[in-house]
Amino acid sequence: TWGLKPFWLRGSYSRNLPPFSEVCVFPAMQGDECDLDRIIDQCLEARGAKAGRMVQVPEDALKRLCTQAREVFKGQCALLELEAPLKICGDIHGQYHDLLRLFEYGNFPPESNYLFLGDYVDRGKQSLETVTLLFAYKAKFPENFFLLRGNHECASITRIYGFYDECKRRHSIKLWKTFCDVFNWMSVCAVIDDKIMCMHGGLSPEIKNFDQIRRLTRPTDVPDTGLICDLLWADPDKDIVGWMESDRGVSFIFGPDVVQAFLKKQDMDLICRAHQVVEDGYEF
Repeated sequence: TWGLKPFWLRGSYSRNLPPFSEVCVFPAMQGDECDLDRIIDQCLEARGAKAGRMVQVPEDALKRLCTQAREVFKGQCALLELEAPLKICGDIHGQYHDLLRLFEYGNFPPESNYLFLGDYVDRGKQSLETVTLLFAYKAKFPENFFLLRGNHECASITRIYGFYDECKRRHSIKLWKTFCDVFNWMSVCAVIDDKIMCMHGGLSPEIKNFDQIRRLTRPTDVPDTGLICDLLWADPDKDIVGWMESDRGVSFIFGPDVVQAFLKKQDMDLICRAHQVVEDGYEF
């Protein structure tokens, strides 16, 4: 057994989403700052609709939203130090109607506090709606709604796995670049009540203390190696001891002994992460 075990989860992963069938289009907004309530209301127009219904927020409104979200991320540390209660959620990957169902089950902000563990875009067909609603909630409720960066919140990955193409098709390449600029400011790790460590990927052989994360310089792309890379890319493996190179071709896998040693040294109880599909949506 693992003893003190890491916990990884992800959002529901619907397959074979139907093609877009309906589109909600809203007029452009005026002014320098976006109207967060209006954007949230627009995004929630898809509640109760069949999967695939699009919400087309104007590009100028999305750019203003990115500016507001970026300022919020800039004002918060690379390491978020949070207090319970929080609902912790795994990968969404552009599955917007799954995100809406998640909020239906767990209550829409600000009725519940949330921490999302990254990978909001790519793979699914509605990355724009997903990241728009999440950024709007982050900008409106900065101390109750938290978003960590995943390995897909990165220009080189979104260029390949769908978000770039979606932005280009529905708006412009310039908008994709604007979102990527915001991704570069996102926090990469969270600690809840000094006992639960949360990240998208996993531990790093480079991490000795949490000050290393606090001191990370942003904005930054996701490097090919190092602390940020591992926090976003590493995986646990119950069948190994120590560290091994990952089959992903980036970062590492780590065994139960690594987890136990880290938790003991830091006087913590749990590591909570996402990044992998598990059969029941969560797994110890």
